[in-house]
Amino acid sequence: MSERTTEYSPRLYNEDLAPAESRNWGTYSLFAMWMSDIHSVGGYMFAAGLFALGLSALGVFSALTVGIIAVFFLMNLSGYAGQKMGVPYPVLSRISFGTLGANVPAIIRALVAIFWYAVQTFFASEAVVILALKIWPSLESATTTQILGLHPLGWFAYLLMWAVQLLLLRNGMETIRRFQDWAGPAVWVVMFALTIYILAKANWHVSLTLPGTDAKFGMAHAWLAAFATTVAYFAALLLNFCDFARFAPSKKSVFTANMWGLPVNFIAFTVVSVLVTAGTKEIYGEYISDPVKVVGRIDNTFALLLGALTFAIATLGINVVANFVSPAYDLANVAPGKIDFKKGGLISAIIALFLFPWMFAGSDSSFQKFIIMLGAFLGPLFGVIMMDYFKLRKQQVVVPDLYHEQGHYSYGGRGWNPKAMTAALCGVVPAILVTQLPAFAIIADFAWFLGAGIAAVVYFVIAKNDPYVLDAIRAAADYEARTDLEIDRSARDEVALDQGSAGNPDPQMPGAAPGSDK
Repeated sequence: MSERTTEYSPRLYNEDLAPAESRNWGTYSLFAMWMSDIHSVGGYMFAAGLFALGLSALGVFSALTVGIIAVFFLMNLSGYAGQKMGVPYPVLSRISFGTLGANVPAIIRALVAIFWYAVQTFFASEAVVILALKIWPSLESATTTQILGLHPLGWFAYLLMWAVQLLLLRNGMETIRRFQDWAGPAVWVVMFALTIYILAKANWHVSLTLPGTDAKFGMAHAWLAAFATTVAYFAALLLNFCDFARFAPSKKSVFTANMWGLPVNFIAFTVVSVLVTAGTKEIYGEYISDPVKVVGRIDNTFALLLGALTFAIATLGINVVANFVSPAYDLANVAPGKIDFKKGGLISAIIALFLFPWMFAGSDSSFQKFIIMLGAFLGPLFGVIMMDYFKLRKQQVVVPDLYHEQGHYSYGGRGWNPKAMTAALCGVVPAILVTQLPAFAIIADFAWFLGAGIAAVVYFVIAKNDPYVLDAIRAAADYEARTDLEIDRSARDEVALDQGSAGNPDPQMPGAAPGSDK
């Protein structure tokens, strides 16, 4: 069955969901993807917003450092799976949830990405507002009234950024790769300049020990909460990093790009974010966690315009990379015959337009709660998928069967795996409850870990002896053995052909070499 590629189900297959043939996302492209993801207003606000937990600058930095190292190892799991099989996240989900059941985690991930899409579009629009007011001060009159929580100028900027992103997305993944190859590095230039400006204004002295607020449950808890929130901030990409790693040429390129893009790049960006935020305390008497607002206080017109424009572009970069690709694939997975990558992205953008993100991401506290809540939904999915792929199946999968309605991942023809659904639900319910019930406030920040851990353990216990899982494991072992044999045979044939071409150019004259007169 796994060999009958001509019988792929139209309910499960289109060219966007098929295993990647082109592997042109090398180390730099993946590294640049991480720069685009991290070098954004949202990334800066997240790092700077941890001051609200009551930590000092050194506390924030150390928690972020340990957190991103944990993210690095977790991200490699998703990346290795995607690189090996060449499949996007919704297809990877079919292994554990079933060919049709995978629509559940795919839709959940799509909704989360759409929320992020709206939030990042709003952050980019704030930079546009600053630009507009600096160039045309008379527009101040368009900020005095509000419509659905946002003034008219803000609405114009929000709609403008929404439209610009659609223009970027119309040419698919290759355009996205080219855009993010320079968008992330561009922000580094501005961030370094902003850091120098702030430090100079603060007379090269900032306090790295003064906390922003009192820690509600003590400093140790605040530090652990910052660590956990760092992981939760990357919860969405922990699931769908395979959407990008599937185009990587090797496992090594994934590891190297992640090492430079996550621990090294994120820690460096954290240093800059912490220094700038601590500097605003010295200069303005308060922590300013939004870099756009920091740029807005610069009294140099050219620097202000350059900074605001760069942050707008950077935020477009993360939206295109992290929050468009995922829902585009996820929605295409629902109806592959009717929805392709571009249509899925368009649907996502239209939904995002009406989410009014300024209502739930307009302050440090609400932004942190937003991240924690998303982690509560996504952690259990990560737990089930990674436990299934790495622990139960030992990374062995019959890839063609992921596109067959009666393959080994249809779970007896039903199309969904009830045990994966049960395990995910067992993780989601307590994770959501601890974020909502005041009695559990002390562990609310750890919702991602709670949900992922419970779901992974429950799934392992109830699925390890499942007959459908065991049957698929046996089939995958045979499939991988045949595949390895074919690869080995092909490699030997190529070597023999090369040797024959180099050492035996004339079949009638064994051993003759070019230019030989023997």
